[in-house]
Amino acid sequence: MESFVTTFDTVVDEALFWLSDHAAFIFDGIRVILEGLYDGILWLLMLPPFWAMAIIAGLIGWRALGLGFGIGGAVALVACAAMGLWPETMQTLALVIAASVIALAISLPLGVLAGLMPRLDRALTPALDLIQTLPPYIYLLPAIALLGFGPATALVATVIVAMPPAIRLTALGIRQTPNEFLELGQAVGASRAQMFFKIRLPFAVPSIMAGINQSLMMAFGMVVIAGIVGSGGLGETIYGAIRTLDIATSINASIAIVVLTMLLDRLTQAAARKS
Repeated sequence: MESFVTTFDTVVDEALFWLSDHAAFIFDGIRVILEGLYDGILWLLMLPPFWAMAIIAGLIGWRALGLGFGIGGAVALVACAAMGLWPETMQTLALVIAASVIALAISLPLGVLAGLMPRLDRALTPALDLIQTLPPYIYLLPAIALLGFGPATALVATVIVAMPPAIRLTALGIRQTPNEFLELGQAVGASRAQMFFKIRLPFAVPSIMAGINQSLMMAFGMVVIAGIVGSGGLGETIYGAIRTLDIATSINASIAIVVLTMLLDRLTQAAARKS
């Protein structure tokens, strides 16, 4: 048994070395694309001053959940700036947005296919179970070996962690279309495309929105862990504070993370309810 484990470890190490030697140009391209996406989103978030971003967030919160939430969200963002953590807060938000966009671009189509194809759903289930069972920081190790330290590594690991909830809940929503509506569509001669867009998809939207919400929450958790690879943002701030035993800074960064998490969580939940 021990020899098998040693052989397996050797194969994995050699595979990573081979990829880093022979496919470095591919991973360099991936890194450029990922960091370009992150830098673009961060530039947009940092373009207006903090008070303008707080007002925008407050107006969105007012529109979605009422005046009280809008005012509270705006004040909370101003508090993040008052603690001197505005750049780090926006870096974390940019990482979450970039990772969520990539994860959802992969997960939603895959979840739709899994909902329509039971065999694919059965094949995906063990892989999704494995991804959700392993400790999240495990995904940082191969990403570091292939992409080095920085935001690209954090994005790859975060995308992997954020995908399973969206895939599962999208597939669930597609499968839960009431049979009587499917039979009605067949009776009136609806095409497959019409059956999907006019019957299956509207029933699946609440479940899909719940999957988006859960993916965002998973992304936030992973972005904080990814601070150890130099991804920037509040995760790196907390990691640095832990190394220097700077309790005050770690508490401030934790408060900023809670603010971002609660804002996005409540807004996506409101969107799911309205859908």
